[in-house]
Amino acid sequence: MEEENRQYFTISVYTENNIGLVNRISAIFLKRHVNLLSMTASESEIEDVYRFTILVKMTEEKVKKIVGQIEKQIEVIKAFYHTDSETISQETALYKVASGLLFDEPQIQNIIKRSGASIVTVNKKFFVISKTGRRIETEALYSALKPYGLLQFVRSGRIAVSKEAMNISDILKDFDE
Repeated sequence: MEEENRQYFTISVYTENNIGLVNRISAIFLKRHVNLLSMTASESEIEDVYRFTILVKMTEEKVKKIVGQIEKQIEVIKAFYHTDSETISQETALYKVASGLLFDEPQIQNIIKRSGASIVTVNKKFFVISKTGRRIETEALYSALKPYGLLQFVRSGRIAVSKEAMNISDILKDFDE
């Protein structure tokens, strides 16, 4: 039954930038045997505040508990979780392919064009394709290119913004008062 209620959640964690925080946050998931599907970190819209974006697949009951545990970390300002329908998300993937295929297999050019990807570099040995989109789109391009022999493939973690305001600036104002 629990498996049926599992869904994708994007967890956004606003923090101070302190050494060791990534380990403590990942330990919260490890203790509960939850696999992180992706994790990214960057500056946020607020000066000196950083944001982790974490993708997980679990029940809402479990994600609520985990977000509560994350918020107990002293450097964490606030954590939120959202379903896929509540966010706008993207990933970026890079695909490295042997250069000869670009000329020997003309359908590769059609695959690139149809997917909305772009070639970011070409040299005598290889070329690199970049694709930004939802995971299903980057996986589709991977599947289309795989029969031609990928030399390398890498995909970023999810980055996402919520459709509704998270009001993190208001939360920070409350801390200053």
